[in-house]
Amino acid sequence: SIARADFPHNGVDFPNSEATGRFSNGYNVADFLAKLMGFKKSPEPYLSLYTPRPSFGDGTFRGVNFASGASGLLNETGQNLVRLFLRIASPTIPRSRNILTAVMGQESAQKLLSQSVFVISSGSNDVFAYFMRLANNQSVPTPGEFITSQLTAYESFITELYNLGARKFGIISIGAIGCCPVQRALPINPGGDCLGIMNSFATTFHSGLVPLLQDLSSKLPGIKYSIGGMYTMTMHVLETPQDYNFTEVETACCGTGRYNAEEVCNIDTSLCQNRSNYLFWDLYHLTEAAAHLAADYLYHGDTAFVTPINFSQLVEDNHYTILLNTEK
Repeated sequence: SIARADFPHNGVDFPNSEATGRFSNGYNVADFLAKLMGFKKSPEPYLSLYTPRPSFGDGTFRGVNFASGASGLLNETGQNLVRLFLRIASPTIPRSRNILTAVMGQESAQKLLSQSVFVISSGSNDVFAYFMRLANNQSVPTPGEFITSQLTAYESFITELYNLGARKFGIISIGAIGCCPVQRALPINPGGDCLGIMNSFATTFHSGLVPLLQDLSSKLPGIKYSIGGMYTMTMHVLETPQDYNFTEVETACCGTGRYNAEEVCNIDTSLCQNRSNYLFWDLYHLTEAAAHLAADYLYHGDTAFVTPINFSQLVEDNHYTILLNTEK
């Protein structure tokens, strides 16, 4: 992907101020979820599976991460970049499922996968790409057709994972993408308000996810899931920022121009000093402080924010690993 964050100011608050590829000043939502599940941070990238590990099957395996910048559910947003668990990507890179089976054996691999938590956060970049095509006067499907295609892809993705052994799914829905600094800074938005039309895609998508997972749970025996309503969480913070120590919820911490959203965060752009008081890190992504809050809502939240159960109830005591398929 051309969407990268492996350069400063990204990672300024990460250990050793290392820019790791996370679009954040520090840890992201996946990291904090991993911490809540007892790990130090997110699992290693999927390519780490191709390094020989003699102790791989003795319980030290801590998961695998398929995060990829700019990825999405649809083919045009790089769906194939994040499906390496499912299928062979090239003659030299076997799918991850096969590696687990080869190293651990069929029975142990199946047990590990069935008790693992598959955390999936995807869909936002598809919507951004849709509006980009619309702005460039390119042909696009109707909003209803587009969201249906997203949900169809999601159903196929989860079903494939299920058929390969997955049973527990932590689904993070699309957030209030119309309130990102980049949307406030658009020339067509002189008032800097949240773009309602973009947010409507997020709410419609979430409304479709709920019955989709309900339907899948009736078709796929043993499936267990949790859906995090990121839109609801974000709007709640935007409406009551003082409750969470946020003093700036519109302007990005790192960037330049109007709302600090006219250029991607890099070493030459401005950097806020009170980063824990900012909701947004850059044009699109949350700060470490906001990511920490979001993870807490996902893990401990009530049904106002995460349904039908929260992530802690999804995990219980028998999880082995986290498998992440995210937009980073």
